[in-house]
Amino acid sequence: MTGPARLRRLCDVLRTVDLTGRSDITDYRSLVPRASFDVEAALDIVRPICDDVAARGVDALLDLAERFDHVRPAHLRVPQAELDRALAELDPDLRHSFETAITRRRQVAETERGETAAEVKVADGATIGVRQVPVNRVGLYVPGGLAPLSSSVIMNVVPAQVAGVEHIALASPPQAEFGGLPHPAILAVAAMLGVDEVYAVGGAQAIAMFAHGVPELCAPVNLVTGPGNIYVTAAKRLLRGLVGIDSEAGPTEIAILADDSADPSFVAADLISQAEHDPTAAAVLVTDSVALVDTVRTEVATQVAQARHRERITTALSGEQSGIVLVDDLEQGIAVVDAYAAEHLEIQTRDAAAVAARITNAGAIFVGGYSPVSLGDYCAGSTHVLPTAGCACHSSGLNVRSFLRSVHTIDYSRDALAEVAHAVETFADAEDLPSHGAAVTVRFGSRS
Repeated sequence: MTGPARLRRLCDVLRTVDLTGRSDITDYRSLVPRASFDVEAALDIVRPICDDVAARGVDALLDLAERFDHVRPAHLRVPQAELDRALAELDPDLRHSFETAITRRRQVAETERGETAAEVKVADGATIGVRQVPVNRVGLYVPGGLAPLSSSVIMNVVPAQVAGVEHIALASPPQAEFGGLPHPAILAVAAMLGVDEVYAVGGAQAIAMFAHGVPELCAPVNLVTGPGNIYVTAAKRLLRGLVGIDSEAGPTEIAILADDSADPSFVAADLISQAEHDPTAAAVLVTDSVALVDTVRTEVATQVAQARHRERITTALSGEQSGIVLVDDLEQGIAVVDAYAAEHLEIQTRDAAAVAARITNAGAIFVGGYSPVSLGDYCAGSTHVLPTAGCACHSSGLNVRSFLRSVHTIDYSRDALAEVAHAVETFADAEDLPSHGAAVTVRFGSRS
């Protein structure tokens, strides 16, 4: 294919959804591009894997590593010497980048922690205490497929540490290229953060290891967090209840709300950066400017042609999950992105901060032309483990509170209980649970 022909083809990768003249629509969710993500279908694949780990433990983990990762690790738990070596050999510039990301994420996490305890006096002699108690033990999953996401180590570990989690275990797939160890950058960040319980285990089997525990290798955890592919997500769904989970993450996504003031090269670069993650990644531009659409298409074609992962990017941008949504005006655009509830939402409009303040549904909102999503992926200080597939309308990204539980303590004196005793007895009678009322009555002898 000649250069001009290839450029024309790349210009056409993003389909257009025209919503102009349709401002009477009350629900845009079914009209905006979105990836299909059938976790239920994947359950049948991961169930025997999880059952195998529960039944055979270490032997199953080794066999599954050989089957899926094409390497049989010499050590499922990474030796401390390997963690130390990875840190010692870490490129100084990369170490500085890690340190910047860790510092900023920790600064933001400290504000997420909030008050550790509070007490409410509801009456004389009657107090309710509220304590934030950290989960005792967590298992953090870090993907290592198309990209070794060392940044996810930071995004998982830092808020868990700030929350006060005592025991942190981390799993990432073994890499044949590195002798059955996880990627060295992942090991180096773990070492920087003081995490010494690291496993060379990937995929659904890692989630099963955390949930069931493996004798003489890994104790069960209370909570599993971290992004992964559809099989990791399916394992989380399968084992939820046996273990807590953060979310069921689907393919990553970006939505950009832009008007004619946006720089088309910025918009194109940000769409491409998200598409680089995975062939199923979603990239959606919502705009009322036909002129911007035309220039963005040209910019996308030019930039994709120069990208290292152009095939992966082209697949993502041409998929059903990506596209350009043309709207009448900014008001309709806000309604569309609110309905979409993007994992990452960029606002590239005039008075972007005011527009961002009107958005209610998004995992994270990036305001203005100089707050790209890739900043949030690494060094902004915000979390990059965010709700996908429209779940931002009801769920938050991974943060310190994800690792905390609220525990109420109830402390009533005799007089304080006496004040509400009749109300409790009446309530109990209304629900036909007389023994509930009797548990109060017995404390005061016979009541009329």
